[in-house]
Formats: sequence, C-alpha cells, structure tokens
Amino acid sequence: MIDWAGFIPAALLVSLIPGANQLLGLSNAVRHGPLRALAGVGGRLAAFVVLIGLVVAGLGAILAASATALEVIKWVGVIYLAWLGIHSLRGAMHAETQHAEATTRHGVRPIVAHEFAVAISNPKALLLFAALLPQFTDTTAPDANIRIALLGAAYLLIELLVGLLYIAAGRRIGATGIPARTQRRVSIGTGVTFLGMSALLAADDLT
Repeated sequence: MIDWAGFIPAALLVSLIPGANQLLGLSNAVRHGPLRALAGVGGRLAAFVVLIGLVVAGLGAILAASATALEVIKWVGVIYLAWLGIHSLRGAMHAETQHAEATTRHGVRPIVAHEFAVAISNPKALLLFAALLPQFTDTTAPDANIRIALLGAAYLLIELLVGLLYIAAGRRIGATGIPARTQRRVSIGTGVTFLGMSALLAADDLT
C-alpha cells in the first residue's frame, strides 16, 4: 500500500517552498517568457528523474550515507549557485534588449542546462528523495522499488504543477514588457539570492 493521503500534501508542501529551481523558473519566466521557462522546468524534471532513479536503485541511500559523496556534491552545488549569482549580477549591467537578443541567439539550451545543473548538483534534493519517498510505503515489500518509483512519478507531476504556478507568477510580472530598470532589479535580486543560497549551502553541515 502507498499512503497517498499523506504523501501528496507533504510533496506539495516541499515543492511549494521557494528554492533555487523555483526561483530560477520564476526568473526565466520574467526574463525569457513562459515557454522558455517551461523548457527549463523540463531540465529540472530530467535531473529529478536521475535522482529518483538512484533512490529506486538503492544508490540514493548509499550516497546519502557517504560523507565524502555528499561533500563533493555540496561543493559542486555551492560553486554553481555562486556562478549563477555572479552571472545574474553581470547580466544586470546589460540592457534588457541586449539580454533578450543573446537569449534568442542561444535558444533554450542554456535555460534547460541551468535548471538541470541546479537540480542535479543540489545534495538536499538527493537527501529529500532518499528520505521522503520511502516514508510513504512499505520498503520491505517485494514490489517496494515499483512503489517508490510511483511515488517519484507523482512527485514529478506535483513539481511540474508547482513550477507552472511560479512560471505564471513570472509571466504576470513580465506580461506588459517590464522596463530595463525593473529588469535589472530582477537580475540583481536573483543574483543576490543565488549568492545567498550558495553561502547557506556552503555553511550547511549535511552530515
């Protein structure tokens, strides 16, 4: 049996909490539009599929118990979040039109890649799946892996729906074509937030 009544509210609460990926989705919707932001969410979900697959295969618990593995993943995440923050602050120095032209030239691949990298390099995401999913089913059952996979699939759907809410909020902010000054403020706010998240992750003891 799977405790869907307990899992769905818990997963919804976890997904609703603003994190690096949700902030990135919101920022992408403001700066690049909802369709590109949605493509970015696809990159995030692809990373989560990998992490959930590790949990289903039993590797999630092994990695979660390895202080060395968590430390490596943690510092990769710290460096990448810091890079995103610096990149956003540098982007604030350019005009909105220049930024839009650069985005059009490079397509959606950088947006998808950024979302994937942020999600896959977040050790807390791995810990979340390794700790959350098994709580809502009997892990001693013969089909425990199938049940965990179903829980993972349900979480992906919830993450998609919540991601759409953040995209809708970003679209509302940028619907009327925000001026360059506001665009710079969004970029500065995003950059500062990412740098703050990087610092918090660096100071966090995952063991």
